Amino acid sequence: MESIIIGIAGGSGSGKSTFTNRIKAYFGDDVAVLYHDNYYRCQDGVPFEKRVKVNYDHPDSLETDLLVEHLKELKAGKSIDCPVYDYSQHNRSSETVRVDPKPIILVEGILLLADNRLRDLLDIKVYVEADADERILRRISRDVSERGRDLNGIIEQYLTTVKPMHYLYVEPTRSKADVVINSGKNDVAFDLFVSKISRLLEEREKEN
Repeated sequence: MESIIIGIAGGSGSGKSTFTNRIKAYFGDDVAVLYHDNYYRCQDGVPFEKRVKVNYDHPDSLETDLLVEHLKELKAGKSIDCPVYDYSQHNRSSETVRVDPKPIILVEGILLLADNRLRDLLDIKVYVEADADERILRRISRDVSERGRDLNGIIEQYLTTVKPMHYLYVEPTRSKADVVINSGKNDVAFDLFVSKISRLLEEREKEN
């Protein structure tokens, strides 16, 4: 059965991961998850001081060509070796993770809907939005606790790249989504979404 590929986009700290994790928990082993963040370009040979200052919220910072290739392979029933990004080093790790094709493939990332090649591969396109104050507070909490960042660095990055790039590249993709939800914790949206996915799975099972 060909996988159902679902893209989950939205600003940094909007609740994408919360929504993704809820779907993953609901459907369990039927779900594989890819994160666009893991496709940040390898910067071996670039000094750490320069890596820190890279604009990671610009589309050019991501190796989207590779993500497109990987999604096509998964859709064709082939396993892939997904790159792993090390946030503490601002660089791609030497490790990879094997991802096997599943009935449901979730793809998450702030710029996921900015590339027409990715959009063409998605069966359902979701945009998760949240108030700007909520997004920056969640980002601070996450980056300090999970990514080894310091507060001043987070604030500087937010003001110089995250905020301006959000309005330039991320928010305009809201209009490209099939569904816009105002929180990853929105129970009504989640229930409707689960019902839609379940119907698609049933239809594809009948086709096969």
